[in-house]
Amino acid sequence: MKNLFTLILLITTCSIVNAQSEIEKINKVLHDYIEGTANGEPDRLRNAFDENFNLYFVANDSLKTWSGKQYINNVKPGRKSNRIGKVISIDYEGDAAIARIEILMPARKRIYTDYMLLLKVSGQWKIIHKSFTFKKYPE
Repeated sequence: MKNLFTLILLITTCSIVNAQSEIEKINKVLHDYIEGTANGEPDRLRNAFDENFNLYFVANDSLKTWSGKQYINNVKPGRKSNRIGKVISIDYEGDAAIARIEILMPARKRIYTDYMLLLKVSGQWKIIHKSFTFKKYPE
């Protein structure tokens, strides 16, 4: 019985360690996006995003698509932007993940919510799609 308990504890511990390391890997990619955009580091964005990623949003009650390449090209090296981002949640299974990020933009008095779809290809997590919405600051 003691050996069975030890085996179950070992398997549980290994599963938790593996899950934490995957969450850490996903978090690194998300922070490359958050900090790369805020600090004017387009190379960090290229590391975070798949080369074919797009952004999706709704404007005037219509679906709009924005090229990921255009998004990255708008981030100028060294030009900081006044945005504060944080990861709200991550959910993953196998090689697929979804993350929710909140971006506070004081100058625009907006809070953006980003939903990221990520895939793990060749051992590397990449953001493949981003959808976003925003709301005005609560007064």
